[in-house]
Amino acid sequence: MEKEINAGYVITDRLAVGNSEFVIGHNEKASTQFVTWKCRKDEKEYFWGHYLGDRLAAVEDLCKRALEEIEYLRSLQPQRDTGEKPEQQIKKRREPER
Repeated sequence: MEKEINAGYVITDRLAVGNSEFVIGHNEKASTQFVTWKCRKDEKEYFWGHYLGDRLAAVEDLCKRALEEIEYLRSLQPQRDTGEKPEQQIKKRREPER
């Protein structure tokens, strides 16, 4: 498999969420060796780069960005209306049956 390179960084990791992908790039010659980017799934136009000094920070940033995308996608889903406030639902579940 051929290496994928963007702006001098070799793409080492990829995580897809919905129609987006988040990647980690590594360039050992750069002053900031790691970057995370977002792109549209199946496209190679990377944007919103976060430049980081070490691999662990890059992995953490990749995961945070993916989780933020998941939260965004969930916010777009229609909410089920049960007619009760969330606090009431929690209390109901915890009350013992009589």
